[in-house]
Amino acid sequence: MGNKPINVLLFEDNPGDVFLVRVALDESKLSSFQVECVKRLSDGLERLKLGGIDIVLLDLALEDSVGIDTFEKVRVQEADIPIVVFTGNNDEALALRTIQDGGQDYIAKGQFDSISLSRTILYAIERHRIGMQHKNLSHLDELTGLRNRRGFFDAAEQQIKLAQRTKKDLLVIYADLDGMKQINDGFGHKEGDLALMEAAHVFKMTFRESDIIARLGGDEFAIITVEAGDVNLEIIKERLQKKIDDRHAQGHPLKLSISIGIAHFNHAHPCSVDVLLQEADKMMYEEKRTSK
Repeated sequence: MGNKPINVLLFEDNPGDVFLVRVALDESKLSSFQVECVKRLSDGLERLKLGGIDIVLLDLALEDSVGIDTFEKVRVQEADIPIVVFTGNNDEALALRTIQDGGQDYIAKGQFDSISLSRTILYAIERHRIGMQHKNLSHLDELTGLRNRRGFFDAAEQQIKLAQRTKKDLLVIYADLDGMKQINDGFGHKEGDLALMEAAHVFKMTFRESDIIARLGGDEFAIITVEAGDVNLEIIKERLQKKIDDRHAQGHPLKLSISIGIAHFNHAHPCSVDVLLQEADKMMYEEKRTSK
């Protein structure tokens, strides 16, 4: 982190505990800390959306949320931020469960000083960084740089949990590259790989950075995006085709054709990622049949 202060978001509704944390981190010789405090889980989740937080120090008993559910709501919304549980009830079993579910560490109220609290935070940040590096490598498709099948399902499950909590619907898009066998048979697998990389580029240009884009395997791709009221199959097809046409206009020799299908995730009637993919796949093949 260098000389940059570490931004800590403390979820705590007891003024005395807030004071002790602030004093301990102010006195730290290991690093510089900037502490923000929220009393309610809802306020903390809103603050996290603004960004700029390096680590969460989380009391599991807040004004509007108590127990493991408090931890789960923070973790689901902000999987990229390390969490240290701040427990005052000496419930080690509960604290250990948060670590099993993705928390980095826990520390008991009244049982820390400046050095121990600082080290806990610093070590948690470093462990999380290393873990994210390993996870990212294992979740990436080497050819396209998109998420692989494993990365897609992990991210999709988190996105569905978040959609249920925030009461938002999702679109699941299933796509494949038309004529892949003919490309491989007629021009070789090197050209086939180039076609897959071009398709990946088109998807990246069509969808938002916050959307989940993955190559499931072979010529099959999947995307999850938050549903917008005016978005449907035809609009997405038009956007994809425009990006393909733009690539052709720039002199790219590969003439891509992509077929897609869409499934809708309704937060009020949730279903699994597998079911959504099956529905989108079925629609894609119906679209292929109709097009022919």
